[in-house]
Amino acid sequence: MALLETRGLSIRFGGHLAVSDVDLDVEAGLVTGLIGPNGAGKTTTFNLICGVLSPTGGRVSLDGRQIGSLGTHERARLGIGRTFQRLEVFSSMTVRENVLVGAEIRQGWARFGHSEPPLLAAGGDPSLDEEVDLLVDRLGLGPVADTRVGSLPTGQARLVEIARALAIRPRVLLLDEPASGLDDSETHHLGDLMVQLATAGLAILLVEHDVPLVMKVCSHVFVLDFGQVIASGTPAEVQQNETVQAAYLGSAS
Repeated sequence: MALLETRGLSIRFGGHLAVSDVDLDVEAGLVTGLIGPNGAGKTTTFNLICGVLSPTGGRVSLDGRQIGSLGTHERARLGIGRTFQRLEVFSSMTVRENVLVGAEIRQGWARFGHSEPPLLAAGGDPSLDEEVDLLVDRLGLGPVADTRVGSLPTGQARLVEIARALAIRPRVLLLDEPASGLDDSETHHLGDLMVQLATAGLAILLVEHDVPLVMKVCSHVFVLDFGQVIASGTPAEVQQNETVQAAYLGSAS
């Protein structure tokens, strides 16, 4: 059983069916891709999974438990973390302070149950400050740790957002175009990090227009078009799918 599942997930805005009967399986220990043209419904699907939007049909399950009736904060406590297509950071705060916000929120959830050990601590038990520094360093943000995020380039600010999401110790991490604004070196580093996090047991669902990155890091890819899954399979299978080529990737020849 996949850690995160959607079945028949749908939402209608007035007369427009934005997401229609979407079935996704996101497994622990793997990076799963969700790709498609602009307006295909990818971010809307994320919002349905996180509880920002309420579906008009279908269900979302985490570890076999239906979570459709839970609020966004309750889903986060259960282990769903995310980043956003439109960058969401505290621009007046430093890099370290942004990450600390996530860690302190998670610490406040202790009364609701034990949180997972940090994925990047190699089995250790760091203090809150040590865990924040660990995340900052692992995302390559050590040199700007005390810099206000509002003064950073977009690429580095996106890494801050990922570090803050990791600070809540998610079981499932939804990444919405995380490579947007990153240079080639940062994108390469991000790809390596995603693979390492998945190897450590994290389930990652990745929305990304950088197709080479998706094909490099993902074990399975779902393709959305007009709110529907038009194909799924391994990266190689998806790249060779004629329907996907016509709708999104272009000809492989």
